[in-house]
Amino acid sequence: MTAPVCLISGVGPGTGSALARRFTEGGYRVALLARNEARLAALEQQLPGAKAYRCDVSDPAQVEAVASAVEHDLGNPAVVIHNAVGGAFGTFREIDPEILNRNFQVNTMGLLYLARRFAPAMITAGKGAIVATGNTSALRGKAGFAGFAPTKAAQRILAEAMARDLGPQGVHVAYLVIDAVIDLEWTRKRWPDRPDDFFIKPKAIADEVWHVAHQDRSAWSFNVEIRPFGEAW
Repeated sequence: MTAPVCLISGVGPGTGSALARRFTEGGYRVALLARNEARLAALEQQLPGAKAYRCDVSDPAQVEAVASAVEHDLGNPAVVIHNAVGGAFGTFREIDPEILNRNFQVNTMGLLYLARRFAPAMITAGKGAIVATGNTSALRGKAGFAGFAPTKAAQRILAEAMARDLGPQGVHVAYLVIDAVIDLEWTRKRWPDRPDDFFIKPKAIADEVWHVAHQDRSAWSFNVEIRPFGEAW
């Protein structure tokens, strides 16, 4: 039996890499998508059956080219995880409008391009999962997140529209709200005095995505929120 395929966008050193490792451990061949070729090449060597593809998901031509290559090399993805993210800090008066647009192209349009490309094969198969990793900005617009929150809110609503469309056709769409600071090298430097329990572990995020992607179809989740036990919300 051929191993299933999982495609992951935004494979960086944190959540993306953890997702790739989790799905490899679960028996998937993983298509690794990101813009950093050196990082991708190193991870590809560590994961049996994985294959790296340089891709900017905000560019529909690149998504199409990579999608065709993935199908040729590995087969149709059974799971697509949109983890690529564009972010920026600043109020609506401070942000560069071009940055807001760029983030929208990565966060929202990237999800659209990937879903439009891979959903048809899932519909034909009568099964599949598309998961987008989001965060608290998808639910609220704080003053300093004007260059980011609108794009994540749009991403969540797009995912919901997709879920309502694809669910009855056998394809599970879910949105994972990560209400926490992810444990990364740069976040540790930004919050050096915070205890370990303040951060959410990339591996824990990956475990939850795995769970959501493999839920029984009689009990599918859409909006899933995860946060450390001590997080005030």
